[in-house]
Formats: sequence, C-alpha cells, structure tokens
Amino acid sequence: MKAYDGMYIGGAWRPAAGQDVIEVVNPVDEQVIGTVPAGTAEDVDTAVRASRAALPEWAATPPAERAARLAALRDVLVARADEIAETVTAELGSPLKFSQAVHAAVPIAVAGSYAELAATYAFEEKTGNSVVHHEPVGVVAAITPWNYPLHQIVAKVAPALAAGCTIVVKPAEDTPLVARLFAEAVHEAGIPAGVFNLVTGLGPVAGQALAEHPGVDLVSFTGSTAVGRQIAAIAAGQVKKVALELGGKSANVILPTADLAKAVNVGVANVMSNSGQTCSAWTRMLVHRDQYDEAVGLAATAAAKYGERIGPVVNAKQQVRVRGYIEKGVAEGARLVAGGPEAPREKGYFVSPTVFADVTPDMTIAQEEIFGPVLSILRYEDEEDALRIANGTVYGLAGAVWAGDEAEAVAFARRMETGQVDINGGRFNPLAPFGGYKQSGVGRELGVHGLAEYLQTKSLQF
Repeated sequence: MKAYDGMYIGGAWRPAAGQDVIEVVNPVDEQVIGTVPAGTAEDVDTAVRASRAALPEWAATPPAERAARLAALRDVLVARADEIAETVTAELGSPLKFSQAVHAAVPIAVAGSYAELAATYAFEEKTGNSVVHHEPVGVVAAITPWNYPLHQIVAKVAPALAAGCTIVVKPAEDTPLVARLFAEAVHEAGIPAGVFNLVTGLGPVAGQALAEHPGVDLVSFTGSTAVGRQIAAIAAGQVKKVALELGGKSANVILPTADLAKAVNVGVANVMSNSGQTCSAWTRMLVHRDQYDEAVGLAATAAAKYGERIGPVVNAKQQVRVRGYIEKGVAEGARLVAGGPEAPREKGYFVSPTVFADVTPDMTIAQEEIFGPVLSILRYEDEEDALRIANGTVYGLAGAVWAGDEAEAVAFARRMETGQVDINGGRFNPLAPFGGYKQSGVGRELGVHGLAEYLQTKSLQF
C-alpha cells in the first residue's frame, strides 16, 4: 500500500489542508492499495483561485499553441499507456486487456481529437455585419465518475483546454489513482501552472464545495441523475452553466429482419462490458414475439461465457445494490435464465452475469439503471409497440437498432428519444456527440459539440 500525498494545484503538488485520507480498495481481492488526501472546501478554494489566476493568460494563448500542448499531453499518455491500464485494473478491477483496449486507448484518442480541433476550429466567424467570437466560458469544475475514470476526465479536460478554459477536477473517490497519474502527465506535457488542477475528495465535501464555488463558471458532471439534479439546483442559484451526463436505460431494438444471433450476441457483450458499469449500456433487449424464445436461448448461452471473463463491480455497496436489483426482478415475476443474486466468488465484489426473460416494461429492472451485468429481455408485438417500450423510460442516453435493411433501422432510430443510436453494431466514434435526452442529461461531450460546451459567444456589430 502507498500513501499518496498532496493535491496538484498551481502546477505543483501541495499539502492538503486536512489530515483525513481516502482508502483505495482493489475490488478483486478487497485489499487497500493506497490512500489519497480527502480534500476540503479549503483545498477546493485554493484550486479554484489557481485556475482563475491562470485563466487570462491561457485564454489569450493562440489556439495553435493550445493544440500543441494537447498533442504533447496525448504523447505522454501514449508513453504511459501500460501504466494507465495497470492502474485502472488495480483500482477498478477491470481485466487488463479491457483496460488496455478501452481505459487507456480511448482517452488517448479523445486527447488527440481535441489537439486537432483546437488547431482547426473557427473561434471567429463573420455573419452579415457582425463578427462572432467563440470565447472560453472561464473556470470549469469537472466532477467525474469511477466507471471510466480516465476517459471521463479527458472528455472534460481536453475540450476545456482546447477552448481556453482552466479547470479543477474532482475525481471519483473509488478511482483517484489514475487521476493522479493524469496530473503527472499534464505536468510532463508542459501545460502551464494553474491551467489544470486536481483535488481528490468525497463528493458531499469536495464535490459540493466545487459546484458551489462562486469562482466556477461551468460545472461539468458525469454520474447519477439524482446527484445531477442537486448540481443543477446549485448552479441555478448562481445562474451558472452546467453540462450533465447522467443515467441511462438504453434499448437494444432487434427488428424481425435482423441477423438475430449477431444482434443478441453483440447485445449481451455490450451489457457485460466493464461489468455492466456503463451508462450507455443496452440493458433492455427488445425482441419480436415470434423470435423471443430463440433470442432468450441465445442470450442465456452468450451470458454463460462471461462468468470468468468480467471483473467485479467497483465496491461492496455497488455489489449489494446490483444483487438487490436482481432479487427485485425475481420478486416482480421476471424469469432468470442466466446468473442470479448469489455472489459467484467468496472474495471480491463480483456479480454473476445475469439475464432476465419475461420482463415487462413496468418492472423495476426495466425502468431503473442497475449499473451492473444485468440484461432484461422484453417482448414486443409490432414496431409501434417496440417504439413505445424503447421510449418508455425517463432516460434517453443511447440505444441500438438492428435490421436486415439499414434504411429500416435508421428510420426506427430517428424516432427513438435518445442521444445516440448504434445501427447494426456501429462502432464507437470519438468525434460524435455523446449525451442524453430527458433525464439522461444536458449538453454533449466529444467532438466539436463537446468543445462548444466550454465556449461562450460574443458578437461585434460593424
């Protein structure tokens, strides 16, 4: 176990204001692997002041120079990719291959995309007799989750820096070690002091202090809808801008003309990925009544293969939560065809890959975000019924549609109330906007739309 000291503030590691620490636990063996300082409101204030002091010079830095710093940051992340993957595996429990392929590689791609955008984006444009300037919104507070700990940091930091903003990051308390590694990378890349700052701490203490701080101009938060509502209420009191990426209950709609086996297998893999701890996971599989029994059998077979392949959930609380939802599904009449509430191992926060059949749209497991390796399969009568079920939750973050004809899938996808839809297994695109409808959030991340969240607009008339 290693005790990590200090907060990264103003370009250096500074002692924390308090003495309390947070224990970081490996969810595979439940052993403490390190401690980090538990930041206080005083630490947050110091970090925000450092960000505000650095803002004028960084905002005035030419975009080409900001792009060069972001490119340097990407290069450092590339050089430290193995260390990143190993760190995420230790604190999140993710299998190493998945950490390498996703937890390390995706943030590198996102950082690179913003290095290019910073160099090419039109920060000034002419319309009629006006010149429109796109300027940095100011000091950003980034409050990030544990499920994709580095990706969620980079998805906020990279566009903020590209826009000319300065930023304070409060990472999730379960996964702060990769955030510290990222701070080291920022320093190595030569990003000026105070432009990026890191405060580790608990959400109700450091996170709330950051959201409430009057020196913050924008709060970017990824996490639960419940906490997102609290942050939105705080920001409303100060008329402060927010970007919220919240919960999801995404539908995977398999139309009758689809390749059923492929759609089911990919759908199961999507839910089991990252141990089900993905806000955009397709946790509701919708299948036509004539293909339902076949799909259930395929899903049960596919899920059984993941028993030894997925990692644990992040902590004991999450394990209890997910197993509680499985018990709720059984109690409400859903039929278990794979997995169940029993812990598959004596040690570690593991949950069995679970598939429910005979799920109806009103069941708890079909309405609430579980955030674990749990799939619900629902039956639909016709396309309109499928659309009603797909749109029948408070969420609208992501989804998928499968059909033999791409145009058929696209036509259905256009009617889904959700921010992103994969057509016949479409690949992840780091340049495409990501964000939700309804209670899945406000604003977008990634690509040019993600950059726009960190800009404000000024027009000059001539």
